[in-house]
Amino acid sequence: MYFHFRGKSSVFICFSVFLLSACSSRPELMPTPNVYINAPYSESDIPETLRKTSMELIYVTDRGTSPKKHVKYDASRSASIAYGVAKVNFENKSLQWDELLKQSNQKKRSTDLIYELEEVDELGRFPLSPYSFKRIDDKLQIDKAILEQKSYHETQLNNIINKRLENSETKDVVLFIHGFNNTFDEAIFTLGSLWHFLKRQGVPIVYSWPAAAEGLTAYFADKESGQFTIFHLKETLRLLFKNPEIENIHIIAHSRGTDVATTTLRELIIENRASGGNPRKDLRIENLILAAPDLDFGIIKQRLMAEQFGPAFGRITIYTSQEDSALGISQWLTNSLSFGRLNIKDVDKNEQNIFNSVGNVSLIKVPTSVNFIGHDYFHSNPAVSSDLINLILYNAAPGSKERPLKKLENNFWSLDSDYLIEH
Repeated sequence: MYFHFRGKSSVFICFSVFLLSACSSRPELMPTPNVYINAPYSESDIPETLRKTSMELIYVTDRGTSPKKHVKYDASRSASIAYGVAKVNFENKSLQWDELLKQSNQKKRSTDLIYELEEVDELGRFPLSPYSFKRIDDKLQIDKAILEQKSYHETQLNNIINKRLENSETKDVVLFIHGFNNTFDEAIFTLGSLWHFLKRQGVPIVYSWPAAAEGLTAYFADKESGQFTIFHLKETLRLLFKNPEIENIHIIAHSRGTDVATTTLRELIIENRASGGNPRKDLRIENLILAAPDLDFGIIKQRLMAEQFGPAFGRITIYTSQEDSALGISQWLTNSLSFGRLNIKDVDKNEQNIFNSVGNVSLIKVPTSVNFIGHDYFHSNPAVSSDLINLILYNAAPGSKERPLKKLENNFWSLDSDYLIEH
């Protein structure tokens, strides 16, 4: 691929890459969600074994590793899936649990809570893909040795998950799939923040794909890596689906991660239905949350709506913003309507009828952004994060007491900046 930019076009492309690169978040505890301003984040809600400043998150990745350090995942691609545990703590070594608890209820904090990644412990690695296979009696069969290795690592990873489930009141998994230009560390920090404010319930798992390429064409490189990772994400989700200890799965996907997630899930749903299954029952995905989705709405209509994608989930929640500058640039680059900037007028009568017939799709129009870029609002905006938290913790419907959203037209709802703040 060859790019030749001149004059203003070159400047605009550089600015575009800068905006799109703004998916990266600062390594600090996200702002206290509005929901905890009047109803404090309480120690009694936290499992006793987890009442400490550090957090351990499970991760799965097909990133390559840097040879400079023991385990340092970079933007290169790996043909095998690695899994392990990442330990997150804060730079301030004198920070105690009681102080973290106090700061977790403050709208304006008296101290900075900057993260650091204390340890990354890779615990296993699946066989290289594509898997070797043979043709036996007109059927394709993966080599026995490969299947044995694969089964071993599936069991190992599920054992790690199940051990964490024992310490959680909810037997759920929260899976986060990050977006464009997010490093491995940033993805860990983002889910760490969310899980902390989810009262450290359920098992947090980060799926980190090979994003954060460098250079002028970084966005396009990451977009291709998002296609590269599909098979590995399918393998990851299949092992979660087979784990009987997991009651519900909540998937949070952001930005380009929404393309990775929906493409993968579409293929798994088709696969499940073709085998005579019921994806709503078999996959157990209670919530699919698409935050600032960097998706072409035309493709959504033809690849997801046409495939009857929605009924496979408990709820599908899409957070959208007309002020998302990063998606505005993506929309310009691809000359298409971005799903993450969708407005009521963009949905025609036929599409409205489809949304209404499915009944479990909600499009949430978020308030004015708190920053210039306006792309990471699902965790940086205390109003939006509050809605996401109550959605996962209580599986609350839009417009309910726990989620007092304002109904607009069709499946659209609005979320105000003072959402869940009592006056």
